[in-house]
Amino acid sequence: MTSNSLWQEYWQGVVQAFAEMRHHKLRTALTLLGMIFGVGAVIAMLSVGEGAEKEALKMIESMGVRNLVVDSRPMSREAKKAVREHSVGLSLRDVDAIRDTLPFVTRWSAEKPLSTYSLFSAAGSSDAKVVGVTPSYFELSALRLANGRAIDAKDELHFAQVAVLGPEAARSLFPRGNVLGQLIKVNHQWFTVIGVLAQGEEIKSKIDGVKLGGERNQVFIPLSTALKKMHAEPLDDQLGRIKLALAQGVEPSLAAASVNHLLSRRHGGEQDFDVVVPADLLAQHQRTQNIFNIVMACVAGISLLVGGIGIMNIMLATILERTGEIGLLRALGARQRDIARQFLLESVVISATGGVIGIAMGMLLALVIATAAGWPVAWSPFAILLSLGVCMAVGIGFGLYPAKKAARLDPIVALQRD
Repeated sequence: MTSNSLWQEYWQGVVQAFAEMRHHKLRTALTLLGMIFGVGAVIAMLSVGEGAEKEALKMIESMGVRNLVVDSRPMSREAKKAVREHSVGLSLRDVDAIRDTLPFVTRWSAEKPLSTYSLFSAAGSSDAKVVGVTPSYFELSALRLANGRAIDAKDELHFAQVAVLGPEAARSLFPRGNVLGQLIKVNHQWFTVIGVLAQGEEIKSKIDGVKLGGERNQVFIPLSTALKKMHAEPLDDQLGRIKLALAQGVEPSLAAASVNHLLSRRHGGEQDFDVVVPADLLAQHQRTQNIFNIVMACVAGISLLVGGIGIMNIMLATILERTGEIGLLRALGARQRDIARQFLLESVVISATGGVIGIAMGMLLALVIATAAGWPVAWSPFAILLSLGVCMAVGIGFGLYPAKKAARLDPIVALQRD
């Protein structure tokens, strides 16, 4: 038998399988439900999980996987008063101590969030957050500029009153565009806009309780200007965050322990700061994602098992209904493998059809979840192909016994049973 004739026989078998499904619409639909719900739920949850993982990766990358982040710990005013007896809080002197003591720190940046009661321009106003930053902040935070330039060392040295705007802040302050060179007023100080950040992708502002990002609706001014010319509460830390870049080959967790030990001694034993290791956040998120995937795989396995049992049930019922047809085909010369192939094809077609419908339903469900809950989704081609492959494997596995049973029917007994 040539390959063309073999493929033709397979194609005819598939056509006949669809015809049989149309002949028993209700029964087929009920059989498909197990596969549809199982695959649909898996595709929806994996899409949400994939979207969450990609967003987490973007958030952690914005911190820098090879970086350490030291945050001042938020406290009540009463708690700050007690802590200030032993510690002045996070400061530039801490940065100097880290640079002088820990040689594995290659670069650093610092930022200071400011209390803003007024932010406007001649064309509009904004509720953007104003932050004082060092020139290295933009590089260590992987921020790109769409227009103009970033804050540089000269601005920092001369306490320049210049500002870089996030894209949302730029649209609020200057709805008609034409941003560079314009003036904005932050509280009681005027600043000249020298740059605008690129749009970038919107990401959440927190991961595992750690504040991130938000740069799209922020205004950046030189840290020296912020510390010298902008009002700050007496009990506040001089800095809100320090970001440290590590040398290649240095284990971030060990580096974090060294930084924590040094700052604890400098702060009189007061834990008024937190050392965040983005690499550990990434590993923790991946562990959580792996647990989620295992749970979803178990749910999918149970759903597909139920669907497979349904397929076997309908195929066994089909054999009883078509016993006379099987006997007639055998009497006309059909071989056992021809009968087995036909019933196996019908089983695979049912499972594959349920898988395709389930994939479509799962993608639709993921979009509904994304719209209703505001969660990100991302499609994984591997997950979609894997789901379809598993469905076909279920069709083969649970259709094999009915196919063999149909093929082994005695043609004479089958004809008499009709």
